[in-house]
Amino acid sequence: MKPGRFSYHAPQTVDEALELLSTRDNAKVLAGGQSLMAMLNLRYAMPDDVVDLNGVRGLDDITVTEQDIRFGAMARQRAIERDAAVAQAAPIFRDALGYVGHLQTRNRGTIGGSLCHLDPAAELVALCMLYDATITIAGKEREKHLPMSKFPAFYMTPNVEPDEIVVGFTLPRWHGVHGHGFFEFARRHGDFAVIAAGTLMELDSGGLIRRCAIVIGGAGASPLRLTGAEDMLLGQRPDADALTAAAAIAGEIDAMEDNVYSSDYRRHLARVLTGRALAQAAERAI
Repeated sequence: MKPGRFSYHAPQTVDEALELLSTRDNAKVLAGGQSLMAMLNLRYAMPDDVVDLNGVRGLDDITVTEQDIRFGAMARQRAIERDAAVAQAAPIFRDALGYVGHLQTRNRGTIGGSLCHLDPAAELVALCMLYDATITIAGKEREKHLPMSKFPAFYMTPNVEPDEIVVGFTLPRWHGVHGHGFFEFARRHGDFAVIAAGTLMELDSGGLIRRCAIVIGGAGASPLRLTGAEDMLLGQRPDADALTAAAAIAGEIDAMEDNVYSSDYRRHLARVLTGRALAQAAERAI
């Protein structure tokens, strides 16, 4: 199929884009187009207007400071994957982005497009939840900063008003001795994950776990932080017994099912992949 008829707009600034959105009732924002173009062709989405952000200046910046990592909403997935400063500050991004689609799609896909599409199995959505990212959302004559935990409104629907645009993401950096791990299972390389698991782990000078973050993607309507497992690991030595006990919590989560994978199978994957990610993070943290 081909898209229904729509008017195409190519603003040059965020203000121009916001003006367009504020005066049109049925508009869609185009970022990388890796999801929206397919939805238009299948007529799952039938907007009257498409507002293309690719010509908007200043939305593709990537900035790494001592305190945080900042991504403009139009930062390409491939640019993030190849950025040396990001690889040094948050190497889990390079690991996770290797699972995202293929080189061709990562060359066009953006972090903002992925977050606003909000597929619960999307790797970048899971990483923003893992890092407790803050999303910057612009409206006409207003701006708000939303924690990632409040960003999903419901399934594949971000907490963004029709006349608003996501313009950036800020992720606080982890310092000290810490490691990371990321694993996922998909039917084919490049497909969305059936289950993905990502972890960050910081050790103190005595080799005990000072801080830990664990996220599961693909199990429900949005990525799930395993706060119970994180709390369990605090003050523990990252040995096999402690990591196995934490991973077992992942095997008890509520998980959706479909006509291919049962909830039990997703829980099994969550437990196994969380265990692998924790072991990898612990090894890298030493």
